Amino acid sequence: MLATTVRGSKDPVMVGPSEMRWNTRTPDGIGTLHFDRVSAAVVEVEAFGPGRDWLINQAPRLLGADDDLTGFSPPPGPLADRWRRRPFLLGRTDRLWDSLIGAVFGQKVQVKNAMRARRQLARRFGDPAPGPEGGWVLPAPDRVAELGYSDFHPLGVERKRAEILLRVAREMPRLERLSEQTPAQVQARLQRLQGIGPWSAAMVTAAALGDADAVPVGDFHIPNTIAWHLAGEERGDDARMLELLEPWAGHRWRVIRLAKSSGSAPKRGPRLDHRGDGLHKEWDSVPHG
Repeated sequence: MLATTVRGSKDPVMVGPSEMRWNTRTPDGIGTLHFDRVSAAVVEVEAFGPGRDWLINQAPRLLGADDDLTGFSPPPGPLADRWRRRPFLLGRTDRLWDSLIGAVFGQKVQVKNAMRARRQLARRFGDPAPGPEGGWVLPAPDRVAELGYSDFHPLGVERKRAEILLRVAREMPRLERLSEQTPAQVQARLQRLQGIGPWSAAMVTAAALGDADAVPVGDFHIPNTIAWHLAGEERGDDARMLELLEPWAGHRWRVIRLAKSSGSAPKRGPRLDHRGDGLHKEWDSVPHG
């Protein structure tokens, strides 16, 4: 249950079968939060660093305390069976900057490459994480804003994604105010940034705000996964995905997560991403004013 609640954010890191660690930059400073699942109903948490108190207060939300299952009835068939066996809650990090880095680095690349770039960004330009386990915290937006696009080349990030992240970093003083707005409002505001489109915006609200209705339009794999699990069709496009998800409006990200955890559609042609959730078909690069 612990891994299911928070792994989708790509922020907390599993360090064992029942343990998870999250290094982040809180409003009070850097901090590390360590989870240890004692039983199905009990999770012990310990925090370190200047951000310790903020992280302790955030832990319930990260584990899904604010998630609302009202009105959710899983799709009939195998997905409903899986839900009965392994229900989950959607957590939220409330760290827009962390999620924006993940979304920008995830554009047009495999998940493993995006995660590697994220780790290297933290090691090269971030701060050592507090606590006995070590690790690194992602650099603050103002530190990233000082970089040039060539600083991202050693991370495996080409100029296009680097420039998107630099624009986001410079805009973060204004974006931080979005935390208390609705996911729809946050997505609309993010898409006004050149380089942030519907895929990136949805991935951010899903992770940072626990958005149960986020739909990352433009993903390479998700339409096929939804078409397979909801209609028995091996292939689907964005329009078909949205059509099939419509009965679960309000819980569409929950259905997507449930379907992804149940396996991908049959593979045809070149294999692009064994993780099935990190490659999307378009650059979020249309100017939005």
